[in-house]
Amino acid sequence: MAVEFLIPVLLWLGVVKMLHLAVWPALERTFGNLGAAAAYPASILLFTLGTWYLGLIGLPIWLALLPFVAAAAYAASQRFFTRERLRSALTWDLAFLLPFLFMLEVRWINPSISYAEKFMDHAILASIMRAPTVPPLDPWYAGGTLDVYYYIGYWMNGALGLVSGVPSTVTFNLALPTVLGLSVVSLYALGHLLLDRHRWLPVVALFLPNPSAFYHILIGDSWFDVLWGSTRTIENTINEYPIFSMLWGDVHPHVMSFFNQGFLLFLLVFAYMRWGTISMRGRALLCGLAALSLGSMPGFNSWDVLVYAPITLVFGLLIWRRYGNLRFDSLKSWMVLATVPPLAVAAYLPFYLHLNSPGVEGVGIVPIPSAPVEFLLVHGFFLAVLVAYCAPDIRKRPYLLAAAVPFILAGYPAAAIAVVPLVYLLARRRFTAVDTLAILGLTIILITELIYLVDNMGETYFRMNTVFKFYLPAWFLLGTASLAIIGEWLQGTGIDRHISSRMGKALPALAAVLLLIAPFAINIDFGYGSHTLDGAAYLEGAHPGDAAAIAFLQTLPGNHVIVEAEGGDYTYYSRVSSFTGIPAIIGMPFHEHMWRGDDGHVNERSTDVRTIYEQPGRTVDLARAYNATLLYVGAEERDRYAVSLPTDALELIYDKQDVQIYRIPA
Repeated sequence: MAVEFLIPVLLWLGVVKMLHLAVWPALERTFGNLGAAAAYPASILLFTLGTWYLGLIGLPIWLALLPFVAAAAYAASQRFFTRERLRSALTWDLAFLLPFLFMLEVRWINPSISYAEKFMDHAILASIMRAPTVPPLDPWYAGGTLDVYYYIGYWMNGALGLVSGVPSTVTFNLALPTVLGLSVVSLYALGHLLLDRHRWLPVVALFLPNPSAFYHILIGDSWFDVLWGSTRTIENTINEYPIFSMLWGDVHPHVMSFFNQGFLLFLLVFAYMRWGTISMRGRALLCGLAALSLGSMPGFNSWDVLVYAPITLVFGLLIWRRYGNLRFDSLKSWMVLATVPPLAVAAYLPFYLHLNSPGVEGVGIVPIPSAPVEFLLVHGFFLAVLVAYCAPDIRKRPYLLAAAVPFILAGYPAAAIAVVPLVYLLARRRFTAVDTLAILGLTIILITELIYLVDNMGETYFRMNTVFKFYLPAWFLLGTASLAIIGEWLQGTGIDRHISSRMGKALPALAAVLLLIAPFAINIDFGYGSHTLDGAAYLEGAHPGDAAAIAFLQTLPGNHVIVEAEGGDYTYYSRVSSFTGIPAIIGMPFHEHMWRGDDGHVNERSTDVRTIYEQPGRTVDLARAYNATLLYVGAEERDRYAVSLPTDALELIYDKQDVQIYRIPA
């Protein structure tokens, strides 16, 4: 990896580690040997919340570092960071660092901000880093803000980039390594709760492809088609799995939320298993962290909270049942139910009050359910494990298989498949942590076969977002439960007793080596490889005029609005606003229509941009109507419009390599 990117990476990691060290001492008493693990995601969420509130009240976000620095310094003065403690935390440092380096290699091979949702993702990130205000400016809708979208994941990474001094185009490629590292730590910590040995198994859920990927390999598809085809298995839907999302490389809300999903599951399972052994202070701390995690979800990816709010209530009820027998006089045992939901709302209350999104339009009955084969090609691994897990119960009570009959008769065969292990797990009434995770995951994939949330994706893709956004939490739940079950089987068979201690140490080292060489062994550049961490580096070769002009724009002080070409979605046209974060009148209109609906008058803005470029008599007045201060003319503008500008009324401030930038007089 190029030396020039070593310093930004080290600065980034230095900030992450400093945040971790600051929070770890406060968690040690409650979480014990898992305190260092919990401190990784907890510190990032606390830092995000602190910087967000500073942005809300208009203060510099670097001020959020001060309490963390003070906490770390105080802990050091109290000699908390002993050699023994630091050595014990090394496991968690490696659990974060190894997947971080794996994804860093992936992004170094394919760093380009150039396809899929990457233009959008960087546009929001750059907007936040250029002007860290709350709500952030919408880079593709001049005069508008991102109160129409869930942007907290972008804020988190933008804040880390700002305080570590890393530019947005490099921050873009450090975001997913950080998310994967935090996700591994969360699921590895969860493994410590669920298993006595093989505690790394839940982490495999992050790296496991679905059965459809293996099918595409067997039929001889190209590597690209293996990845893409396996995530479009169920017709007219998207069914991504974590490792695909990571390799694909969009710094998108559904991906940035991975670590928070894992963290909340860890917290809930920890509370369920250890509530009776921790102090009242520890319970309060646990509830506070769960509220922080749950309260962050609508801002990271609002779909997640529709899953995890009920999951939190389920675990709250189970804790109340287990430790208080559902008695109302046992306040300590229903503390999760009483405190987590209101505190979660309070954590980001201004975000909810700002929110101005059209949201979903209702709930519909699925008219065309998943084909059974397609359903199994997505969930088959986990369903096979769960059916095998329930096999003794199936032999004892085969009559419960009749639960599938109503779904078959109603024309929902995939739902019938999911309901079989679900019914047997419910019939056990054991509700262990593993059983509960499996029940919740099965419930999600069952419900999404029956109903969907109505949005504006149209008739053909009516289920697309429902399946896309709900299958990922289901993957975490089913994957964690299934892999924990496999771990229990391995413990029960005694296979691990035949592994020598030397081999037991060698296997993790081998796995780490394989993880770090894997990005170089498979083709993951998708034709965009650059071998850099700068996501805009490819512009210098592919679009040198834009590269120089964008570099110039990034030096301009003050607040600006720019006029640039609008050329549809998933294209290069909105590149200036995307790479600079300077708001354009309109960019990638499909996204804005999704966020704002018909009230956004998106088509009107697109027409106005054409008018600005093609009708010189209206250029200045129409640009002023949007408070535009800059007008950009490059190859894309000339290709899209018959450019005719009143140059006498504009101030030319840049003219190089066939790109002109004009200042629009106030």
